[in-house]
Amino acid sequence: MRKIAIAAAALLIGAPLVWAAGENVVIEPPAEGSVTREEGLAAWNRIFEVTSHPRCSNCHVGEDNIPMWSGPSYGEARPHGMNINAGESRIGLEYVTCATCHFERAGLNDVPHAAPQVAMPWQLAPVEAEWFGKSSDEICNQLRDPDRNGNRTFLDLAAHLDHDLILHWAWNPGGGREPAPYSLQEHVNDVLAWGVAGMPCASDG
Repeated sequence: MRKIAIAAAALLIGAPLVWAAGENVVIEPPAEGSVTREEGLAAWNRIFEVTSHPRCSNCHVGEDNIPMWSGPSYGEARPHGMNINAGESRIGLEYVTCATCHFERAGLNDVPHAAPQVAMPWQLAPVEAEWFGKSSDEICNQLRDPDRNGNRTFLDLAAHLDHDLILHWAWNPGGGREPAPYSLQEHVNDVLAWGVAGMPCASDG
């Protein structure tokens, strides 16, 4: 809470701020008022390229709890094979847990067509964060809505990107999979710029 309070105060007075030198990225928001709405929307457009990319959107699915397979090497998008359903738990407790196949084993993540591996439990994103097949404006409004983004500020969203290893996998997916666009740091920078600009969406009046 202390970091959040310091960050908010610094933004209010327009002071430069390094939010945190995390394990993977530097979270350093631009000064308050330094990002125009147009620049914020441009940052959002790049954010949408990431959120709509198969490395991200395939596990951001709706209430059917069925992950997707899509991407340049998959042909037409289709539900996850083996009749997988992650259930309301979003980790497969009701059926077969995601970790049955998605558990960390050295070197396996680089094997083509093998189940992706990370050093944390594999799971779907919360149903409130459904992105697959959604428009830029739908995802934009979802990400800035505290009721649907885990009650996160834009600074919290940036911190979440730094600490969630499944998200890191999107930029280093191995096995010949296409990574998410840009880089993790560039994506964090865009989230910060979009936030300082007021989290604008194209549909705003």
